[in-house]
Amino acid sequence: MLRLSKLTEIPADFGETVVTIGNFDGVHRGHAALLREVVERARERGTSACAVTFEPHPLRVLYPERAPKLIASTTSRYERLAETGLDAVLVLEFTPELAAMTPEEFVRDVFVHGLHAVEVVVGRDTRFGAKNAGDVETLRQLGHHFGFSVVVLPDVGDGHRISSTDVRRALADGAVDVAARALGHLHDVRGVVVRGLQRGRELGFPTANLGPRPEGLVPADGVYVGWLVREGTAADDPEHRMPAAISVGTNPTFDDVPERTVEAYVLDRDDLDLYDETVRIEFVRRLRGNTKFNSIDALIDQMRRDVAQAREICRTQ
Repeated sequence: MLRLSKLTEIPADFGETVVTIGNFDGVHRGHAALLREVVERARERGTSACAVTFEPHPLRVLYPERAPKLIASTTSRYERLAETGLDAVLVLEFTPELAAMTPEEFVRDVFVHGLHAVEVVVGRDTRFGAKNAGDVETLRQLGHHFGFSVVVLPDVGDGHRISSTDVRRALADGAVDVAARALGHLHDVRGVVVRGLQRGRELGFPTANLGPRPEGLVPADGVYVGWLVREGTAADDPEHRMPAAISVGTNPTFDDVPERTVEAYVLDRDDLDLYDETVRIEFVRRLRGNTKFNSIDALIDQMRRDVAQAREICRTQ
């Protein structure tokens, strides 16, 4: 999949396209269905399939105080977009100048002159142009004027429209399994493994600690079961994706962890050296919230129970 950041980067021989537009935060099931439709229609026409998106999120420019925390890391977002079969994604820098373009200017410059769109596929709530003035009906009128067709897809969901807002809400509640059903894949965060306080090793459960600003939306504090994925290893390597018990939070039993951390204990492994590696942590299920224990022994007993439960859950995945 080509990743283009400017209209001038579109290859001269790219040809006609079937296009869609959106933020695609998390690339949830609704997004994926829309993107697959774009790909299918492009294949039928013998054209390229392209998605137009923005960085940063438009609200970070227009209303920073209302800007949402992004669900997916940049890497995860483009991996998910590529998995749909798209030929290209055009990532436009969202600037005040771009925000000021009228719906007609945006469609003319991006869809028509830039991507030579013959068909535009959108969801029914699509908005675009200055002050979100453009909607589906606007797009149909512009399509008639410029000579492209417009396809509006129904919402995807089990009686409830899937939205990135719902995914963020689920993650804020620690309901990573609910988020995964809406996403169509496990939620993950990424980061470089750094040296922590070595307390996990002292307790018999050595953990891989992510740096202070992992990519992706970190779910609510608690203990989770999931997977640790080593980015630099081949998919068929037995140490590429390993079952893990994951802790998110400040570890309330101790008083020397002022910031939230994400750390993962790879089940039944105390021989891994992951320092300075980039890893992905995938969340399967929340086991419990964080608790302040009265003694180290009580904490270790609970950690053993957490690991046993995580081991059982991972066996069924």
